Amino acid sequence: MEKPGGGVNLLRRGLSDRPPSSVENATYVATVIKETARMGDNELDRALVERVQKGDKRAFDLLVRKYQHKIVGLVSRYANNHAEAEDIAQDAFVRAWRAIGSFRGDSAFYTWMYKIAVNTAKNHLVAQGRRPPADDIDAEDAVFVPGSDRMQETATPERELMRQQVEQTVFAAVQALPEELRTAITLREVDGLSYEEIAEAMQCPIGTVRSRIFRAREAIDEKLRPLLSDREDQA
Repeated sequence: MEKPGGGVNLLRRGLSDRPPSSVENATYVATVIKETARMGDNELDRALVERVQKGDKRAFDLLVRKYQHKIVGLVSRYANNHAEAEDIAQDAFVRAWRAIGSFRGDSAFYTWMYKIAVNTAKNHLVAQGRRPPADDIDAEDAVFVPGSDRMQETATPERELMRQQVEQTVFAAVQALPEELRTAITLREVDGLSYEEIAEAMQCPIGTVRSRIFRAREAIDEKLRPLLSDREDQA
């Protein structure tokens, strides 16, 4: 498999030889959403990995975008500051790209990526003449707080349970949306595209895009409302 170009920052640009336009990215993401609409989270990761193993660089970019915040948060425990954590995460994703051909799906992609990131962070510390922490924390228990230079572990089991419930509810709500609503909300909230860019990618008027995003948000809010209401009642 071809290696990424020297100096490419995967956390910002991705692997492509030339940065694709927002509309190209939107069209690609829309295609992936359509093809993987009924997949669960792990199935989606496996599908993206299979694309990468066939030479699709943009599929790896999607995996980077999906997990970059988790990986930066994870390795920040080994770093002195956020910039160093980003550098370690960048190196970890490059290592994952080079080793992706050996991924066989025996474990979840994030579990595989987690091990690479931790090993990369430890190697980084050794190279700097610093001692790695004696113990590792579980990947799912780590939360990186923006503005903080260190890892903070989840305060209570109740908070972790609530986080998982909210994530599962949002994921299920998005998956249950009609295809045109799911694509519009993903391009807006995940990819951060403008209404104009989404309209061009989906080949529809801007007013239609706004309507689809509004309806998608309403549907997601409707699923979240009972969960958040229960939490307020217990507070």
